[in-house]
Amino acid sequence: MASNVSEVENLLDGLTEEQRGAVTVNARRLRVLAGAGSGKTRVLTRRIAYGAQNQTLAPDHTLALTFTRKAAGELRDRLRQVGLSDSVSAGTFHAQAYAQLRARWADQGVRPPELLDRRGRLLFKVLPKSLSRADRLAVMAEIDWATARRITPLTYPAAAERANRRTAATGGQIAKYLREFEELKSKRRMVDFDDLLELCIRDLSDPDYARTRHWRFTHLFVDEFQDVNPLQFDLLRAWLGPESTLCAVGDANQAIYSWNGADAGYLHRFEEYFPGSKTVELSDNFRSTPQILDAAARVLHGAGRLRPNRNDGPLPTVEPCDDETHEARSIARRVRDRHRPGGRWSRQAVLVRTNAQTTIVADALRTAKVPVAIKAGNSLADNAAVDDRLRELAIAAVPLATALTDLRIDALAEDDDATREALDALGNLAEDQVSMHPNSTSVDFVAWVRATLGSDEASSGRDAVDIMTFHAAKGLEWPVVHLAGIEDGLVPIGRATTPEAAAEEVRLFYVAITRAQDEVHCSWARSRRFGERTMQRQPSPLLDEMVIAGAGTKSITEVGRNTAHIREIRERLGVSEPSDPAIDVRDHIRDWRRQAALIAGVPAYVVFGDRTIDALITTRPRNHDELKAIPGLGPVKVARYGDQILELLTID
Repeated sequence: MASNVSEVENLLDGLTEEQRGAVTVNARRLRVLAGAGSGKTRVLTRRIAYGAQNQTLAPDHTLALTFTRKAAGELRDRLRQVGLSDSVSAGTFHAQAYAQLRARWADQGVRPPELLDRRGRLLFKVLPKSLSRADRLAVMAEIDWATARRITPLTYPAAAERANRRTAATGGQIAKYLREFEELKSKRRMVDFDDLLELCIRDLSDPDYARTRHWRFTHLFVDEFQDVNPLQFDLLRAWLGPESTLCAVGDANQAIYSWNGADAGYLHRFEEYFPGSKTVELSDNFRSTPQILDAAARVLHGAGRLRPNRNDGPLPTVEPCDDETHEARSIARRVRDRHRPGGRWSRQAVLVRTNAQTTIVADALRTAKVPVAIKAGNSLADNAAVDDRLRELAIAAVPLATALTDLRIDALAEDDDATREALDALGNLAEDQVSMHPNSTSVDFVAWVRATLGSDEASSGRDAVDIMTFHAAKGLEWPVVHLAGIEDGLVPIGRATTPEAAAEEVRLFYVAITRAQDEVHCSWARSRRFGERTMQRQPSPLLDEMVIAGAGTKSITEVGRNTAHIREIRERLGVSEPSDPAIDVRDHIRDWRRQAALIAGVPAYVVFGDRTIDALITTRPRNHDELKAIPGLGPVKVARYGDQILELLTID
């Protein structure tokens, strides 16, 4: 460490007051609430380095935990940059648990059990052959849900009832399958990934062994703490000894993996779990312009508001398009318009909710001579198993919905990690394609995938515009971001039918918006093809909140009150002042709506639609509470527009 003092002696230079506090605060248990673009990884690594420099932390007794191998690798790289080389252990929960178990087995002379890296290979042996493949997958998903929450076969039925879980099998049947699966693993001396965590927790119940582990890793750091699940959290607590320190960094507004078992409640209730802990909040954003941050915060009704540290930029835009083809071509034109001579195409990205949306956007960009990098296809390119499976699908010529289940089963039964990941990715693409085009065939899907993989330039190192899903974009950033298909049914996704799922969709849109540094451009299509059907579409309700933020620093309540400005707008538009006091109130509202939209820099429908006007005239609400019951109006709009609308409704 001494040889690297020059690399760490200025660790606090360039940090904000909040960041400096997070790095230096004396706390055994610390929660760092780090908003998007607030420099959380920088703070985490500098806190480790600062502790090492001041000898309050021993790097070789420090463990940094993440949730993916990629994140662990990036964390190790950042630690090397602050002079810690490889002295700090950094890895995923499962990797660290497996390392602990292997060491203990070696000490005890125990032959390690076989690692079951894919549950389906063994689980399907205990399921009745009468179950369809789709039902088998549903059972496996339910068992994943149960084990991530440490639910046993005995407690499953009651837990499932409390959580309102619904599957093709009954609670008693799921419990039976789970019990038989556990018995079969035991008989064959096999453990799966969740078993690794359970076994670690069991071993740590031995006080002598626990003391050894607590000495081995005295200082624990957890990144992306909002993504921890109950089983991981219990292991974390078992890893913590009386003298241990803990620093947890996370952002509940970026909790977008609850479907995978994550529970942001551990971040929310950190002080309940760790009494006497301290909290530092990083509320400065160094990535995005004030306009982008304002738009993102309004999507979360102000919950994600961060302090901008950059100068003003252009307002977010929304463009309605006739159909998905028009939308894709419009995005291509906009991408070209924002490309500067000598600049890099990689400064821009197009983000979509589902992988199935990437094709038409990529085709339009290529037609416009724009190089593209479709991130969805990276793990599939040049994979022999994927190529074989695509050939089989082309020959089979079956409904894609039928083929999808087979793809999932193939992935579950695969032993090779790389091949399994590739088949998983192929299954994800097929699932998105089915959701967008229910009548697609396996032949249609093969043609789409081959076109996508054949032109994916992401791995070639060429300068290109990235195309990827909202989920895949988490942790990345670009100066210019184009958000496509921002329609009701896609954003939020139609299958988000519970309040929890809907809330996660809102956070996912927030994540997408905050990927942008300088510009955000949204688009949606008035009609979109799903298989053989063309469906009429509506803009996402989340656009209402985002785009009204286009007023920027001008409060929207100024609409209708700045009479001189309104008069100027009327003259420019050729709209005369209403002189007849008996003029229809509908015209008054439409005229006011046009003024509000113009001042805010948004289309009139974003303020509210004609159906809302009809409801206002029919019901004649008398106060804010009654306004909130009108379709198209919510608490935010009522707070901004309510008084003016009520005044308009008094006109006879």
